[in-house]
Amino acid sequence: MKQLVLVGGGHAHVHVLAALASAPFAATQVTLVSPYSRQIYSGMLPGWIAGYYALEDCALALDALARRAGVRFVQTACTGLDLEARQVRCASGEAIAFDYLSIDSGPVADSGQLAGTEQHGLPVRPIEGFVAAWPGLLEKARQEGFRLAIVGDGAAAIELAFAMQTRFAAEGIKHGGLTLIGSNPQPLAGFPFLLRRKALKLLAAQGIAHLGRRRALALLPGRVQLDDGTALTADAVLVATGAAAPAWPAASSLATDEAGFIRVTPMLQSVSHPFVFAAGDVAAYADARPKSGVFAVRAGPPLAANLRAICQGQTLQAWQPQKRALYLLSTGLKYALAAWGGFSFSGAWVWRWKDSIDRRFIARFGS
Repeated sequence: MKQLVLVGGGHAHVHVLAALASAPFAATQVTLVSPYSRQIYSGMLPGWIAGYYALEDCALALDALARRAGVRFVQTACTGLDLEARQVRCASGEAIAFDYLSIDSGPVADSGQLAGTEQHGLPVRPIEGFVAAWPGLLEKARQEGFRLAIVGDGAAAIELAFAMQTRFAAEGIKHGGLTLIGSNPQPLAGFPFLLRRKALKLLAAQGIAHLGRRRALALLPGRVQLDDGTALTADAVLVATGAAAPAWPAASSLATDEAGFIRVTPMLQSVSHPFVFAAGDVAAYADARPKSGVFAVRAGPPLAANLRAICQGQTLQAWQPQKRALYLLSTGLKYALAAWGGFSFSGAWVWRWKDSIDRRFIARFGS
């Protein structure tokens, strides 16, 4: 029997579990290692914050998916790899042997040089940590004059800002200000101009400020220190600055890019260790793509096919990620923005479209 270990319960590995449930890999025992028994679908997180979904509507039960697939589930975090001995080192102290390894553990919060994040900030990643902290933050927001800052002005930060403002308004919370801090002149850098302009109008309409051309240097008690020498007063600070690589892949001698993400071939194999595969945000694809759940989901079927092939001694197939991806961004109030290449559109119908796509994803893997 070959031993295949899946590290992480990301979007791509959900597809692998579904493939195993449909048709097990011949003569292969599979183990899933994840610190959480569920995967909270990031695309629906803003809707949960806004109050549109219950948390169970947004979560996939990894333990149940593993049982249906005949996969052993070990609830612990991977802390490193011994690639010579072919072992996964776990936070629990366990060492799990493998013949083949697949990594879809996701990124970590990119706090960069932002000092004080651990003491005074709330990172959006890991999502489980944010979800656990959200009720306390919502209660704190009821205090008179409460001021919230979000470090970051990309898609995740924008969606969080809109969702929180929607929730505050729904609960009659009159806070002292919600401010996005970003180094870009406008939020959503890299998105089409018309979409960025629409987002700015919606931010202004909902009373959300954008402090552009600023970089947060440090989080201090009650304030955010900025690179222009000023400070922004804040009673709570969310850190939504994008994806960073965990430290253990590079420390384990896997080939990584300059940011620490695992370099893979078009077959999704490690360029340095062909018995290791990676997909999702933790991977640096041969044909570079943005860190996005869109590409993680699309990588699932080819990853499952190639894991089956290598376990069964068959030929692997190259995967070419699509050049363009559809981005759907919730802006609260059941309204959303969409971008496809250089095109953009918006409306309540876009939110209904996004809601339908998200619910179908959960229904597909959660039943």
